[in-house]
Amino acid sequence: MGTRWETVPPPRPPAPPSIWRRRWPGPTGGASQPALVAITGAALITAASLPLDRPGVGWLVGAVAGTVALGVAIRRPSSLPAGPPPSPTPSRPTEPPTSPATGGPATTSPAGTTSSPTLVAATRTASGDTEPASTKDVPVRPTAGSPPVTVGADATAAGPSTVRSGSTGEPDRTGTVEPVRTGPARWGVARLFWAATTVALMGVGSLRAAGWLFVFCLLTAAVTACLTVMNGKTLPGLFFSVLLTPESVFRARSWARSGLRGSTRAGRAGIGRTLATAAVSVCLLVVFGALFASADAAFADLLDALLPELSVGTVFRWIFVGLATGGLLLGAAYVLAAPPDLSGLERPARHRLRRLEWAVPVALLDLLFAAFVLVQLANLFGGSAHVRETAGLTYAEHARGGFWQLLSVTVLTLMVIGGAVRWAPRETVAERLLIRVLLGALTLFSLVVVASALYRMNVYTQVYGATRLRLLVAACELWLGAVFLLVLVAGVRLRASWLPRLVVGAAVLALLGLAVANPDRLIAERNVDRFLATDRLDLEYLSRLSADAVPALDRLPDPWRDCALREIAQDLTDHPDDWRSANLGRSAAWELLRADPVTGPSQRYGTCPGAR
Repeated sequence: MGTRWETVPPPRPPAPPSIWRRRWPGPTGGASQPALVAITGAALITAASLPLDRPGVGWLVGAVAGTVALGVAIRRPSSLPAGPPPSPTPSRPTEPPTSPATGGPATTSPAGTTSSPTLVAATRTASGDTEPASTKDVPVRPTAGSPPVTVGADATAAGPSTVRSGSTGEPDRTGTVEPVRTGPARWGVARLFWAATTVALMGVGSLRAAGWLFVFCLLTAAVTACLTVMNGKTLPGLFFSVLLTPESVFRARSWARSGLRGSTRAGRAGIGRTLATAAVSVCLLVVFGALFASADAAFADLLDALLPELSVGTVFRWIFVGLATGGLLLGAAYVLAAPPDLSGLERPARHRLRRLEWAVPVALLDLLFAAFVLVQLANLFGGSAHVRETAGLTYAEHARGGFWQLLSVTVLTLMVIGGAVRWAPRETVAERLLIRVLLGALTLFSLVVVASALYRMNVYTQVYGATRLRLLVAACELWLGAVFLLVLVAGVRLRASWLPRLVVGAAVLALLGLAVANPDRLIAERNVDRFLATDRLDLEYLSRLSADAVPALDRLPDPWRDCALREIAQDLTDHPDDWRSANLGRSAAWELLRADPVTGPSQRYGTCPGAR
């Protein structure tokens, strides 16, 4: 039986991790049992309380339950691994391989290293075929520059088997790139603010009946929820906070499975006892509740109001809402267990402009803004007569034709300021002073443009009436004015690391302020005042407002009141609220309409008196 050497290709090195795998490797171990129990409970509560067809208090209940579950998960996000990771087993020193022909040592290259292909011993059987020898202690000739390895039971894969805590994500001395390990998230001021605004936005559904307003609040709450878990600080960090949060739902599945598999026997017994306790509790409530309901009619009515009507659609809705909520909360807990490293994403400008290359265009733009501001002051103090003489238009037509252009100017000006701050040089005192003067003047002129646009919108609504779109655009213009004030403050020191978060926070607070102002009621009040002054009323538009507008529309004289409230009253009658969809606006409207019901024939808008 002879021995010979065969060529085996060297092991392929592992592919380097992507940038996001380095910045966001995820938590170690699996999800902890308290986190899984809290998330499951919040999902069940949300599935039982969430009304999908309208705003209601159930949305606030679900938001509070989810926040409490994440608060529990953040205290102990991950369970400890089952044991320490196996350390690499060093290769046993082996003797140099011998030549099969001479029995002496194998030849090496002149440089003193073995050849690149790896040689493995093999044996020749009596039949002449070759087969590999046992690989338990078979020596392997290493490649040049690589550590010795042994093929067999003692062989280990090249590269680190674990990730060190506190890794930087950059290549080390050996060229190995390790992910960044971060600890569990903490409830800082910024994270608490985003969490509070998320709950407040979800709570709008318990106060306001306007569906369009609640849709805006839900979309904004989704953004603030992403910022709560990711807590991005810079502009790229805020962007990736929203972009990466959905990915956490998919990455958290293996984390949850690992937590379930890693539960100890005592933990599994505790889960079994908890499930048994819940089952016994449900059975007792069902039995005794049915007995009490059959014994007392008032108690039966109370149970009918509290419990939903069981149907196939209701069960499927519970399953869908529970799974969706559980997945979202699990993804959020996964992020909070080990948030990604979103620092250092901003890239400074590679090339700065020369002083005249940016200062001349901005200075000319300042002069143009100054001329426009002077004209606006003349129109403001001259009034409608001055506008009619110079432009041949009424002031309302003048306001209507210029508001949207001024809104575009405001947005474009912010882009110009951002570009100038990024590419303008600021090495010397004179360059920094030039930035402050030119951009400060442009910001002040922009505030005058914002004020002019708001004044035009006010005149426009006085003549043509208030609508949801006009109110939203005016609120957006107010927010842009607040952004210019923040830019003006940031320009004092030319440092604005806090600016992106404050801009987003100002937008969230503006939406909450709009909800507090009760937009549908505000629109109805402006139109009712306009009707009482000019006898002009758009009944078709007012009848499409939500129940929030009922207190204002109740001021209309008959028969205009009945024409404006008929559809709202019919909707409240056809779709009564239970405890999940309880809403302060609809409740107040129902009390007013019950005290003074809508009467009169079922007429359409064109036949209602006073419809214009």
